[in-house]
Amino acid sequence: MRGAHPRVVLGLHRSRHERRLLTGALNAGVTSLDTAFNYFGFRSHQVLAQIAGDLLPKFAVSTKVGYFPGPKGTTHSLNPVRLLGAVEQTARDLGREPELVFLHNPEQSLLAAGPPGRDMLTTACAAMTEAVKKGLCGAWGVATWDPCPLVGLIGTTVPRPAVLMVRAGLLVGGRALDAADALTATWGTDDGGVWGMSPFGGSARDPLWTAFDPRVFLREGDGLSRVQAAFRLAYALPSVDAVAVGTDEPAHLGELVGALAAEVDESAVDGYRYLLRERMRGQSD
Repeated sequence: MRGAHPRVVLGLHRSRHERRLLTGALNAGVTSLDTAFNYFGFRSHQVLAQIAGDLLPKFAVSTKVGYFPGPKGTTHSLNPVRLLGAVEQTARDLGREPELVFLHNPEQSLLAAGPPGRDMLTTACAAMTEAVKKGLCGAWGVATWDPCPLVGLIGTTVPRPAVLMVRAGLLVGGRALDAADALTATWGTDDGGVWGMSPFGGSARDPLWTAFDPRVFLREGDGLSRVQAAFRLAYALPSVDAVAVGTDEPAHLGELVGALAAEVDESAVDGYRYLLRERMRGQSD
């Protein structure tokens, strides 16, 4: 298990951009906020500055760059000039430099790149490093929805991010979990340097969370709801220090914060990971 003090990050992917949500987060002790250049119709940064410019200094703000508006809809690019330009615009729109900027789903462009993929990734990461040197953000990271394509590309030539963000929770497949572990080991991210996202696979209201009881993976988790247990478990699948989660209800965010006091049964998680690997072996036979 990674960091001894798991943190909650308020994610704005599906959350409404409302001031009450930000004040509710602060009241619940959540002081980290995550968004992206393309969220809210590419207006997330501007709207945040408009509705809660006075609150933003109270948050550690992270965001992401990699998706851009195009004539036929949203496009993905690892072009270093476009990435740097997006980070510059982010700082302008927010009215401040974000603490952290992620390279957003680099695999989207790398999947079609073939052998030149490592060079593309290296160049994109170098642009993110340059953004930090220019004072446009405090640090940079990599947020990847599917880490599998990245495993064979990173190495000594690819700059090391300060933070890696991956999907987390019971709905993440075995291959993605193993790939996240491999990236963490290769990049050697420090404590606080691995984040999870999408702990409910899209919705905490999914019928799965009433049909299955994730409290079996916790020690003395009977006092928690099944949703709270699923959220707490996300910190162990894979092992992460923080989880970004979206909500439109401050009360729900407070409930999730309350789940952090529970202790994960690591032996049960290890057994679950073993079963996932056995299933993958069976599928490859």
